[in-house]
Amino acid sequence: MATLTNNSPTLLDWKNSIDPDGSIAAVIEILSQTNEVLADIPRMEGNLPTGHRTTIRTGLPTTTWRRMYGGVQPDKSERAQVDEGTGMLEAYNEVDKALADLNGNTNEFRLSESFAQLEAMGQEAAETIFFGNVSVNPERFEGLTNRYNDLSAANADNIILAGGVDTDNQSIWLVAWGDQTVTGIVPKGSVAGLQMNDKGQVTIENIDGNNGRMEGYRTHFRWDMGLALKDWRYAVRIANIDMSELNSDASGNSANLSDLMFEAIELLPSTGLGNPVFYMSRTVRTRWRQQLAALTGTSTLLFENIGGHRAAIFNDIPIRRVDRLAVDEALVV
Repeated sequence: MATLTNNSPTLLDWKNSIDPDGSIAAVIEILSQTNEVLADIPRMEGNLPTGHRTTIRTGLPTTTWRRMYGGVQPDKSERAQVDEGTGMLEAYNEVDKALADLNGNTNEFRLSESFAQLEAMGQEAAETIFFGNVSVNPERFEGLTNRYNDLSAANADNIILAGGVDTDNQSIWLVAWGDQTVTGIVPKGSVAGLQMNDKGQVTIENIDGNNGRMEGYRTHFRWDMGLALKDWRYAVRIANIDMSELNSDASGNSANLSDLMFEAIELLPSTGLGNPVFYMSRTVRTRWRQQLAALTGTSTLLFENIGGHRAAIFNDIPIRRVDRLAVDEALVV
């Protein structure tokens, strides 16, 4: 039974959305973020109803230097399979029909609400790509941080420590996206990308908690997504960047971001397999640019338009800003 909750737009929300001439105001989205990873991540259909199974070669067959009349024993490679899960990110937007129809701006008002919903879902998706933890939130999918958080794990070679010793740390990520490296996934038979379904006019039940009804407009949003780490060598985490020590010239205890990024690039088996991209928060990217200017004596950077977004280029690899990375991370030890 559907109920319109306090999360639905009110008359005050409508009033704050109207210009003096009665048209829908252009809302200044001060809550919007830049999470450019959403434009980069490829999406492939999984081979499981709830995700994707990847077969990984874990061992090579042996070879033999044979001498005359000597024998060679046959051998085989070894394989392992890894199952990756997906999550369903969903939302509804509901509004009183009479409210939305005020001044005849129904579609504009509903579209304005949809923009806000899409922004919220984008922020949630970006956060899960990096910080999803299925042991805490099993309905989501496993993000990158929880996969590169153990110095005793097999992929510890791709964790670079930036020297931080406190708890106000951030990370830089280098990810080479591709079907054989790291990719986004959707369940078998589902639709890739964010779906927005206008349900139109509906009768909302129990609007007053006393079985009252109301006519309203409803929009449903759904985004099926997951992350498949097919080859862990194609993602690198630069962890333990101490934000209180990070400065504009890499002096003192500050991390030297460019040096760390060069190390990360060298850890990739190949920059030709997949599309490598660096990700960092706004503050880290600012300090990186300042450090680069202090080192080279110029603030000029090469910028290119990649996927419709203007991106700085470092050693032929684009630098992307992800505002959801601007959180204090625990020390990786």
